[in-house]
Amino acid sequence: MALSDLFGSGKSKKKTEKIEELFAEELNDSSKVQQIPINTIHPNQFQPRKIFNDEKLQELSQTIEQHGLIQPIILRKSSEDQYEIIAGERRFRAVQLLGWQEVSAIVTEMTDKETASVALIENLQREELTAIEEAQAYRDLMEMNEFTQDTLAKRIGKSQSFVANKLRLLKLSEPVKTALLKKEITERHGRSLLALDEEKQAAYLDRVIEEKLTVKELEQLVKKEAAGNELPKKPKRKSVSKDLRLAVNTIKKTISLVQETGMEIKATEEHLEDVYRITIEIPKEKRE
Repeated sequence: MALSDLFGSGKSKKKTEKIEELFAEELNDSSKVQQIPINTIHPNQFQPRKIFNDEKLQELSQTIEQHGLIQPIILRKSSEDQYEIIAGERRFRAVQLLGWQEVSAIVTEMTDKETASVALIENLQREELTAIEEAQAYRDLMEMNEFTQDTLAKRIGKSQSFVANKLRLLKLSEPVKTALLKKEITERHGRSLLALDEEKQAAYLDRVIEEKLTVKELEQLVKKEAAGNELPKKPKRKSVSKDLRLAVNTIKKTISLVQETGMEIKATEEHLEDVYRITIEIPKEKRE
């Protein structure tokens, strides 16, 4: 993905193409590389990545210590003696671990919108963002550029449903979003929890982590939870077979014939779960 792909056509596209050309020229032009004091540099305010893997940073710092910083970081001035990172925050953090006082950098001019876009693209190309970080980055890009979901999807080469599904994750409760950031649960776990309210999301999140529930197991639990909240369904009336009706009618006719003789017969009917019960009471003759 390139910046010009993100911003589409017209003036914005031409401007971003120039930025890409500028980057290429500057990275190949050692005369433009400066040594900037570490203590004057601060992270990108638009950095979509919220959590950096300590183990991977240690590995990167060891590589830099052995081979040097091959690619300088890109900065822009934020004030007279302060700089903001545009690209290369992982490299910056790695050299901080090494205790360096200065770092090789290229200083260029860039707007907030362009800075945010570069940070997003740099991370998306590495595919290291968590689902929540990616969703937040998409939301920020849409707000900054006044993109619709469909427009953003076309710019980044994804489907509208892909973007929509990412953005839906931002509706999750804070504990669930934090778990996604820490990669304690997967994106599919998060999407399953969207069907629950915030209180139940927290309860099921604990179960997912403690019991190491698979996505399928969680989906089944959520489905049962949703079913439990539905209005109870009316019990279906059991159909009566033709043979049973015939038997019952025959018994009733017999009782009726006996009653016509003047005998006081009492009959009661019961519709039970497994049987149809008819109880006949015939009074005994009184002895004198």
